[in-house]
Amino acid sequence: MYIPSSFAVRDLATLHDFIERHSFGLLLSQVNGEPFGTHIPFLVDRDRGEFGTLLGHVARANPHWRTLADQPGFAVFSGPHAYISPTWYQAEAVVPTWNYTAVHAYGRITLVEDEATLIDLLTRTVAVYEQIMPAPWSFDPAAEYVGRMAAQIVGFRFEITKLEGKFKLNQNHPPERRERVIGELDTRGTENERAIADAMRQTLA
Repeated sequence: MYIPSSFAVRDLATLHDFIERHSFGLLLSQVNGEPFGTHIPFLVDRDRGEFGTLLGHVARANPHWRTLADQPGFAVFSGPHAYISPTWYQAEAVVPTWNYTAVHAYGRITLVEDEATLIDLLTRTVAVYEQIMPAPWSFDPAAEYVGRMAAQIVGFRFEITKLEGKFKLNQNHPPERRERVIGELDTRGTENERAIADAMRQTLA
């Protein structure tokens, strides 16, 4: 990913936090010589490996899993984004742009196919995503249907060997221009625009 130094994010905890907040990522590789992507939720094991390890699973019917262990792993996590009009800067010699946040993970993938490990992965995944529910669903790993479900998936461990973060938030502009952009984003009020405004405020703190 092209990352000018002013937009680079290198703090590991910040990158892990971002992945957890935007955990529905895109797993990319090649299948039969063609680009192939699968949109899936990931878990992050922060303590496994130098840069952490991603955990996930795909449907066994999805051909993607058959080549994952043979290629470098690549996963993309996208955060909020918003169009930025040059009229907001109140300055000359500026152009339209797009503010956004993204993290790319690279690494090595190991497949997980044994039932016990797959059920543990499903248990962890359900626990992470159900914990925010007002009445969390109770998942019984010993239930008969769980074994049948595990047979329909292939899990993986994605050991991260390189982690890149890019938060493009007008850091290359003076603070007064950035404040004007934040004000414009706040008045527009879509979810993405509010989130980008909040992220921009953090760069000014």
